[in-house]
Amino acid sequence: MKKISVVVPCFNEEENVKPISEDIVKELEKLEKYDYEIIFIDNCSTDKTKEILEKLCEQNPKIKAIFNAKNFGQFNSPYYALLQSTGDCSILIASDFQDPVGMIPKFIKEWENGYKIVIGIKNKSKEKKLMYFLRSFYYKLIKKLSDVEQIEHFTGFGLYDKKFIEVLRNLDDPTPFLRGIVAELGFNRKEILYTQEKRKAGKTHNNFYKLYDAAMLSFTSYTKIGLRLATFLGGIISIISFIIGIIYLVLKLLYWDRFMAGMAPILIGMFFLGALQIFFIGLVGEYILSINLRVMKRPLVIEEKRINF
Repeated sequence: MKKISVVVPCFNEEENVKPISEDIVKELEKLEKYDYEIIFIDNCSTDKTKEILEKLCEQNPKIKAIFNAKNFGQFNSPYYALLQSTGDCSILIASDFQDPVGMIPKFIKEWENGYKIVIGIKNKSKEKKLMYFLRSFYYKLIKKLSDVEQIEHFTGFGLYDKKFIEVLRNLDDPTPFLRGIVAELGFNRKEILYTQEKRKAGKTHNNFYKLYDAAMLSFTSYTKIGLRLATFLGGIISIISFIIGIIYLVLKLLYWDRFMAGMAPILIGMFFLGALQIFFIGLVGEYILSINLRVMKRPLVIEEKRINF
């Protein structure tokens, strides 16, 4: 009998973990020829999520829980949970109901048809239109800039065969970006369109910092454009500055008494070049930070405890 693993990352989802576990169990029990396990990984919640998960594990031994010792971020925690799965395939799904539970049978059907990776692609969303527009712009931008094919409107929601999970285990990446890894190293995949629902309960935990962190992780991991832009733009501005300097010198020598350059061009040029330098130093810093995190080889997460493993 084949086994299906469903991985559900959560953080402060006391209102959602019980109903989503019930919905997942209903969907899986309809598929009688499969065994299953549901792995919740709690990223150090501060509400009652832990207590609720402990009760769910008591009631159903097929529900498992990992409790992180602290919050290890939105990427490490679900990635780590996928590595702990033991099924013939693993399905990653959000705990806030924005990923439709009803997609699970569709994923499994395509997996049985031979696809090692089956992912959900948002073609519509019930989130705010401005946020959806900004996400669309970001996906298109990173797709154009990246050397590796990137998948638009893919959040990680999908099914992964155990062969691909083994690929993830062998990567040993301390700062994994699953969306990029699927595009770069994944097998032939099937993409299924879906409408992203609104969060069922609770408040979103995404903020500007988390969205920026996600954008920078993908930008520094899969593009060279930032470093190349700094090199080319720096070279071009250096040449222009040299030409302007020669022109000023010639004009001053020819019209010594009449040519008055003043301080304005000097100040404007100085502030412009200073701002440009600071911007690119910050950009290079993002690349160095990404390298530093990988070199330190920190563990993905530290567990406080686990239940039903």
